[in-house]
This record gives sequence, C-alpha cells and structure tokens, in this order.
Amino acid sequence: MYDDDDLSLLDPEAELESPLDRIEPLTDEPEVPPPDPDEMLALLDSPLPQQRMLAARAFCDIEDARATSPLIRLLTDSCPLVRVSAAYGIGRNPSSDAVEPLIVQLNSDWNGYVRKGVVWALGNCRDRRSLAPLADALKTDISAVRLWAASALAQMANVGYEAVIGAIPPLISALVQDPVAPVRSNCAWSIGQLCRELPPNAVYATAIDALIQTFAEDTDLGVREDAKAAILGVGDTRGLQMIETLEQEGWF
Repeated sequence: MYDDDDLSLLDPEAELESPLDRIEPLTDEPEVPPPDPDEMLALLDSPLPQQRMLAARAFCDIEDARATSPLIRLLTDSCPLVRVSAAYGIGRNPSSDAVEPLIVQLNSDWNGYVRKGVVWALGNCRDRRSLAPLADALKTDISAVRLWAASALAQMANVGYEAVIGAIPPLISALVQDPVAPVRSNCAWSIGQLCRELPPNAVYATAIDALIQTFAEDTDLGVREDAKAAILGVGDTRGLQMIETLEQEGWF
C-alpha cells in the first residue's frame, strides 16, 4: 500500500515516535487548570492551523463528546499536525461515527505520524469494522504504524469473540515474521490479552504455540521476555511447563 518514499517521511532514529510524543503538556504545573472545553471547541474551527492543532491536542486530555464531530472533520485538514492531533483527540473521545472516517484516512493519508494516531484511535473505538484495516496496517505499513496496530488489535477483546478470532492470525503472522523487535513484542502482548478471552480451542492453542515458539527462538531477548510475560499472564499450563523446561535446560 505504501512505497519506499513513505519511509522518508519519518526520521529513522525516531520512527517509532510521534511529534506529539515530544510535545510538552499544555499545562506543565498541576495547579494550572485544564483548558476550557468550550474555548477549545470554538478553536477547532479557527482559520489558523496552530490554533486548530492546539485545540485538537487539548482533547487528547479532555473527554467531551461534543468534540468528536469537529475532530472528525479535522482528520482531512491540510496541516498534518492538525490531522495527527485530531486522530489522538478522537482516540480520547471515541465514537462509532468516527470509525469509517478513520478508516478512510488510514487508507489515504500520506503521513506516517497521522496513520499512527489513526490506528490508535481505531483501536480505542472498539468496533468490529476496525479489525480489517488494523490487520492490514500491521501487515503492510511502516514500523511506527505497525507497532501501534499490533497494540490496537488487543482492543478486539472488548468487541466480541468473532473479533478476537479474527485478530489473532495477523498478530501471530507478525509475531513470527515482522523484522522489527518492538512490533513483535507488541504482538506478543496483544496475543496474551486476546487469549484471556478465548476458550481452549484450536485458535487458542495455535496462539499459545506461537508464544512458546517466540520464547524459545526469537533472536531478541526483549521479545522473548514479552512472550514469556504473555504466557504467564494467560496462565496456560502447557505454556508454563514449556517455560520451566526450557529454563531448566539452560536454553538461554
């Protein structure tokens, strides 16, 4: 979906971060009152991009259902910093009405930072419609987006059984194949979260097998530890026995 030119949009050394990850909070001191929601709502329609961005950022911290509709409109703003702020704002103020606009933006936005925010918002919307675009992002997008798509898929645990069943195969595939260790770690974590919602069926067993394989074979120590933590969190007897056996045999 995205060609190699897309990678040039992100600094390779900070690719897993977002511009908002490094922006200082709007209020540095705890005694400073938060922004007034009514004032921020008005600024969402400001003609100045800087004011629109600051207002959208405010709703990353403020929960106010009135903001969702104007934030959806800002997903197509000409300024990418406004768009990414709007995506994070929707993630804080999720709505079923935002799901389709978020999917459209995920499929069309040239900016990786924006797509990263969009996948986070899609996960927070906890909607069955988010499953396919999140799975596709995990498979095809740049590493910064894949990282958050992996985490966002864990939210399918709040959607329902069919969504959980649908989320596990792409997570297993990325857990085994993704070249970026933090993406694999997030996949391990999400698989652990989803397995807690499953009965001991074939999908559950396949997911546990993938976690065991990752614990035993992944080249990155952090990924192996995250796979172990996922198994421990699920409490799967077979997985726990395999961990104990491998550690007793001095596997590492």
